[in-house]
Amino acid sequence: MTEHQLPAAEEALLLIERLLQFARQRGMVEELDEGAARNALLDLFRFTEPYEGDVPEERLDSASAVLEPLLDYGFAIGLIEDNIVTYRDLLDSRIMGLLMPRPSEVHRAFQATTQKSGLPAATNAFYAMNIDSNYIRMDRINKNRYWQHETEYGALEITINLSKPEKDPKEIALLKTLPPAKYPKCLLCVENVGYAGRADHPGRQNLRVLPLELQGEQWFFQYSPYVYYNEHSIIFKGKHEPMAISHSSFARLLDFVELFPHYFIGSNADLPIVGGSILSHDHFQGGRHVFPMEAAGTSVSFGNPELPGVRYGIVNWPMSVVRVNGRSKADVHAAACRLLDDWRAYSDADADVLAFSEQEDGTSVPHNTITPIARLRDDGEYELDLVLRNNRTSEEHPDGIFHPHQELHHIKKENIGLIEVMGLAVLPGRLKDELEQLAAYLTAGSGRQIGELNGADHPLHKHAEWLGELAERHGAALTGEQAKAVIEAETGDKFLRVLKDAGVYKRTEDGQAAFERFLTAAGLVRA
Repeated sequence: MTEHQLPAAEEALLLIERLLQFARQRGMVEELDEGAARNALLDLFRFTEPYEGDVPEERLDSASAVLEPLLDYGFAIGLIEDNIVTYRDLLDSRIMGLLMPRPSEVHRAFQATTQKSGLPAATNAFYAMNIDSNYIRMDRINKNRYWQHETEYGALEITINLSKPEKDPKEIALLKTLPPAKYPKCLLCVENVGYAGRADHPGRQNLRVLPLELQGEQWFFQYSPYVYYNEHSIIFKGKHEPMAISHSSFARLLDFVELFPHYFIGSNADLPIVGGSILSHDHFQGGRHVFPMEAAGTSVSFGNPELPGVRYGIVNWPMSVVRVNGRSKADVHAAACRLLDDWRAYSDADADVLAFSEQEDGTSVPHNTITPIARLRDDGEYELDLVLRNNRTSEEHPDGIFHPHQELHHIKKENIGLIEVMGLAVLPGRLKDELEQLAAYLTAGSGRQIGELNGADHPLHKHAEWLGELAERHGAALTGEQAKAVIEAETGDKFLRVLKDAGVYKRTEDGQAAFERFLTAAGLVRA
């Protein structure tokens, strides 16, 4: 929470004018809209007349510098009931919503830019609008930690996510008192556009989406408010229907890369443990970013006599990935569908792969699915990366056999979804402070004793064994920069182990032989 001095009413009026100036400069408000936008802001802040003094000429990097003191003033006059992040964010969205063009105007502008300057220019402008409107909170995203970690599979990307503010105890207690809500049905429904929000649902007055048609169905395109990578977008179905990986899913992915050839698109898997955080609403994620998995080459090539124009390869990656390439969209689609159908039904007990298990009531539970990623290459080839997933559990691994194992949970215990699969670790925000504190224990002259962590009540106790190993390998008399580098490298190694745990077929001789057994069973032959 920022600690701005409370602005007086006159200062709040000046802040409104500065915000209007920012909106004009960024093209959010046109000249004919300015009066109406000013009056809407005056009404919100309970003023009847505007500021009459001179407004200094300035060019702000973002609206945050003006919004934060306006939020303070809003709390002072009772626009929000408590000065906590939840309510401040709701008022933030309400303020910026008053400066936004209508959804239909945004769509027309996108189409006009596409026709005049091309699709990349249109997505650039739409992305910039989402940042300027504070829907994408770059002030928070810029606080994320990021580094790369070199491995035998290429440079993995590591982020510590600070863009989602953690709830404080007061906010957590508030959420427990709220009754269940039915509208919008989830965070991905199109009904979120313009929604005022509530304590348990973010305000979305500053959200705008673009309509798409995929396989003759209504879908929508928007940007993620948390952008874990460049132009991180969400493509969601118009109807609130659950996630499903199917032949139609692959067709939609290939449709999208034809519409947006400068973007990749992928889907989380559709089963618990190996799926994403929202399985209730069918959606994909896309963007303009080259992930480490895309940059990885293939180690073994295959062909299919029935589809001579399609190439298959095992990607040199810690997870189990089949790359499918071809110039014919129909053939690439057919190849992916065949692999999905075969994988859904495939079992190999020697490799711990069982397609189904039977419950006590006799019902059969499926375990095999795929995380797919699509691209349209510059040479016109369609490309699908099909990541084989299995969500079985066991007594030894109750959280998932092909899930981060227990010894890695101090770093990462959440599901390994699409973004992590492609080589970008999204680590929890708690690690920022924890890793800095661990680095201090490895630094000369810190006065800290590594044995302190062995106490069960120590806040870093979950890292005790790891820190002991680090001290044995690297010592505890490092410089600050050396300790930071060690912690980052060792965290990167942990993420690599996470990916290896999530891989169905391990990068061992036996594991790769089992991988090839599946591909052979699916009708493929070594090229």
